[in-house]
Amino acid sequence: MSLDSITTSVDKAVSGFFEPIATWLGEVVFYSVPVAGTELPLIVAWLVVAGLVFTAWFGLVQVRKFKLAVDVVRGKYDEKGSAGEVNHFQALTAAVSGTVGLGNIAGVAVAVSIGGPGATFWMILCGLLGMATKFVEVTLGVKYREVHADGTVSGGPMHYLPKGLADRFGKNGKTLGKLLGVLASFMILFFGLFGGNLFQVNQSYAQLVSVTGGEGGLMGSSAGALFFGILIAAIVGIVLLGGIRSIASVTSRLVPAMAGIYIAACLVVILVHVTAVPAAVATIIEGAFNPEGVAGGVLGALIIGFKRAAFSNEAGLGSAPIAHSAVKTKHPASEGLVALLEPFIDTVVICTMTALTIVIANPASWAEARKDPDSIGGVTITSDAFGTVMPWFPYILTIAVMLFAVSTVLTWGYYGLKAWTHLFGRSKASELTYKVVYTLFAIAGSLLTLQTLIDMADAVLFMLAVINIIGLYLLAPVVKRELNSFLEFVRARKAGETSEDHEDQESVKTTV
Repeated sequence: MSLDSITTSVDKAVSGFFEPIATWLGEVVFYSVPVAGTELPLIVAWLVVAGLVFTAWFGLVQVRKFKLAVDVVRGKYDEKGSAGEVNHFQALTAAVSGTVGLGNIAGVAVAVSIGGPGATFWMILCGLLGMATKFVEVTLGVKYREVHADGTVSGGPMHYLPKGLADRFGKNGKTLGKLLGVLASFMILFFGLFGGNLFQVNQSYAQLVSVTGGEGGLMGSSAGALFFGILIAAIVGIVLLGGIRSIASVTSRLVPAMAGIYIAACLVVILVHVTAVPAAVATIIEGAFNPEGVAGGVLGALIIGFKRAAFSNEAGLGSAPIAHSAVKTKHPASEGLVALLEPFIDTVVICTMTALTIVIANPASWAEARKDPDSIGGVTITSDAFGTVMPWFPYILTIAVMLFAVSTVLTWGYYGLKAWTHLFGRSKASELTYKVVYTLFAIAGSLLTLQTLIDMADAVLFMLAVINIIGLYLLAPVVKRELNSFLEFVRARKAGETSEDHEDQESVKTTV
């Protein structure tokens, strides 16, 4: 029996077994209500409302403290002797590598095809709101992290939900928090294996096949798929063995490189069509408020834009605090401020660059997709936009896709490890078992589609957003105290009243 027939049989068997479960779960988690001729997924509304609430609660912290966040990333407020494993910049790049992926390329193309160019405007707005949510969850992640005897750190919703709720609500909060912590771990682990690993490898392999001659080309055979899977698995396995320090070391180089390559490629397309830029910007703004020619009118463009942004930057899902919790700091809010830059980079910058490139280049595949939604090709549209400038530009896109995919697999490998150890313990045998399982999933990603399980993984991760955001609302007063404390530290540092080696960690009452 050939490898192709084996993988096809596995795909069919898995899909047949899990399809009813995946369908039911998707209908529940992504339940939509009709709004002005289009469908609004309630989970997207849940995430957007959280962004609005936290933006108001913390007084536009994403705008007022943006410069301070950049200063913290630059190391201006670092302190000697802080617990943690990585610096602010490394923690940021590790977390960004988990969110910046194929969704920024393929997902945005789908958004501007279904929702029209105007979806870009609402995508940016949702990204800006998500900055406040990310600030809250990451501050809590650092506040309630666990620093182990060997200096390694564990954090995330599986830690701040049990500890935070116990702090605020006593015994009842502790019991509820423990249950939520176990559920959060399971959800993160499941998505890590299928969405953060298998799907990324599968889609990056598909893009590689498309630029190397298709199914009959160099990489189109089952042998090519196996080679690609083993190569990715080897890279991931080696880096995972080094823990967050190793991952951060790789992503601190990989993320700027991949973002730089991708943005530079977008800029080349934009500069070649520079005379079309004013009209493209006007089209985006007009399309955001003009109901004609857009599925569902203004609300249709708004919903599609919000949906794309919410799915892309993961604000409120509870995943990013796992990476950020490893930062070296004595002030949890310092990393919360760093984290608000994440949706800005992911959604406001990279997603917008993709959308602008497509709108300006206006490839034939995009025009066809807007007329016939069934023809939407996602990454193909973005690739065609690059191809309008130079025929070889899709190869640049392929490099970017590979870098995005590898960085996402690495970061979700770390997220999954922390979820695994929360469920099964931190022994060397337990950690090694997880790393072997995770690398095997990377190999499977190039051979299997397992679309049903990938759809399930999306639903499971967004289930986490429900319990995570409830926890964020309940623990928001803790975040405000931490922000006040850090702002007082910054004031004292500027006034020369404190040194890098000594500072008062007690909360100080000030105006946020």
